Amino acid sequence: MSPPPSAAPAGVSVGAWLHDCALARADALALLRELAGVSHAGLLANPERLLEPDALHRLGEAAARLRAGEPLAYVLGWREFWGLRLRVGPQVLVPRPETELLVEFALEKLAAHAAADVLDLGTGSGAVAIAVAHERMHARVQAVDRSAAALQLASDNARRLLSPRRAGGALRWHLGDWLQALARADEDFDLILSNPPYVGEHDVHLQALRFEPRLALVGARAAADGLGEIRELVAQAAPRLRDGAWLALEHGHDQGAAVRALLQAGGLVEVHSRRDLAGIERISAGRRAGGPRAA
Repeated sequence: MSPPPSAAPAGVSVGAWLHDCALARADALALLRELAGVSHAGLLANPERLLEPDALHRLGEAAARLRAGEPLAYVLGWREFWGLRLRVGPQVLVPRPETELLVEFALEKLAAHAAADVLDLGTGSGAVAIAVAHERMHARVQAVDRSAAALQLASDNARRLLSPRRAGGALRWHLGDWLQALARADEDFDLILSNPPYVGEHDVHLQALRFEPRLALVGARAAADGLGEIRELVAQAAPRLRDGAWLALEHGHDQGAAVRALLQAGGLVEVHSRRDLAGIERISAGRRAGGPRAA
């Protein structure tokens, strides 16, 4: 008597998991790539490939977190910014593509400087400070945050992404409240940058952002208009600009006029806003009068 035919191997195929996971396709593909080693090309070539039990378990846990609303960057543990893979976690905001406009502004203003003193306020994961240090090798970059956990993560990112000299010498970290965190009260800068908290304390979008740190969203000076931290930041930063130096801030989609008014009230000139790729006023900047005009 001949033996019965062998049963089909048990398991879940890549294609079946993608079909049944109840995730946005882009998110599902990211999980397959990062957690199961299945590229998009591999999926197309062999959708019947069976997932290993360990990979299937990892995918299940990650998918559940995404369905609960947790950002993909937290689930994966990283987010790309300015071509750099930054480690991120719930102690910091997820870096957004629109914040790269702040880096573009910085590199434009630093183009004519052989060396410059740059300050990043509210650095979070270190995205802006690290991107500037990566692109402008002679810039002396310092960064401030209120969160010790955020600064630890930013420092770790710098050590991974920058040369030892840049990460350990020309990039310094400070814990505290805006410029009050700096060791020297008389230190001035050629460029000050910030992606500060700017979400109103009662904003309806806070629920969608519930996994990200509230302190980084509304700040310690929460205000209905979201400008509490920006008011204090401008008050502290404007006097610490060298002649001709710039202060540039990211802000909310409807805050451009208010931020320009704050910059002008702080005595800055050439105040203007720049729009992101969606046509939204995303950053506003002003220059301290005097000295050589910046590019």
